[in-house]
Amino acid sequence: MRYQLNPVIWIFFSCIVLSFSSCSSSRKIRNQNVQQVVNTAKSFHGTPYRYGGSSRAGIDCSALVYHSFMSVGFVPPRTSEEQSKIGKNVPKRKLQKGDVVFFATGKKRRKVTHAGIVTDKSLGRVYFIHASTSLGVTEDNIQSSYWSKKLVRARRFF
Repeated sequence: MRYQLNPVIWIFFSCIVLSFSSCSSSRKIRNQNVQQVVNTAKSFHGTPYRYGGSSRAGIDCSALVYHSFMSVGFVPPRTSEEQSKIGKNVPKRKLQKGDVVFFATGKKRRKVTHAGIVTDKSLGRVYFIHASTSLGVTEDNIQSSYWSKKLVRARRFF
């Protein structure tokens, strides 16, 4: 006698198998996208700062975020203030590579005026790339005395 599996049970088990396999593949795609975002941002290293600039001749912080995420087909808003309103909120202790960090560098303590992308988190240190008005595109430690006081929020776009 040959045993035949009930079609409902077959569909159920197939769905379970597919759901587990899609978790690892979606994580893999996210990691590849994050690495591409970071690589694109790093390709601008040394580019001079220019308010409203969005090219290798001169770029501002929000354009760096914009171009880096555009490299993987994700289109964020153009300004750091608007960028700070999208994605998932991330607590400082849970920052990961590819997260976008937002700072208040002006007179208003909570108004977002600056943005950067987390490039590395190792040994308890978090580094981010941004377009600095004085140094152009550069990487800094988020725990420095200056940046740690200015951090307003962090977001994960995908």
